[in-house]
Amino acid sequence: MNRAERLDRTFAVLSDSTRRAMLSRLEREEALSVSELARPYAIKLPAVMKHLDVLADAGLITRAKTGRTVTVRLQPRPMREAMDWLRRYERFWSPRLDRLAAYAEAQEAQARKEKK
Repeated sequence: MNRAERLDRTFAVLSDSTRRAMLSRLEREEALSVSELARPYAIKLPAVMKHLDVLADAGLITRAKTGRTVTVRLQPRPMREAMDWLRRYERFWSPRLDRLAAYAEAQEAQARKEKK
């Protein structure tokens, strides 16, 4: 699979909110069992397993089986490649975000001044 195909796959996988939430949980924990990872979702275990298959196929997670427990870990490399691709366009939004932050800070300062 070439770089463009990997990026396509990564962005397709990240377009699903459940998969992004799973990755967020794995970012905060070193590893989780499948049942721990599935616990907060109102979906059945087979649906969780399908999401995990998609994440594994994209290289975003690895699974290891110890006894009866399958442990899932985050693999950040595909997201790093996606971030590298997005950084090329950072110059378009960075100055706008700086202006937005300055505006928000000025508004907050004005509101504090009016409360006194």
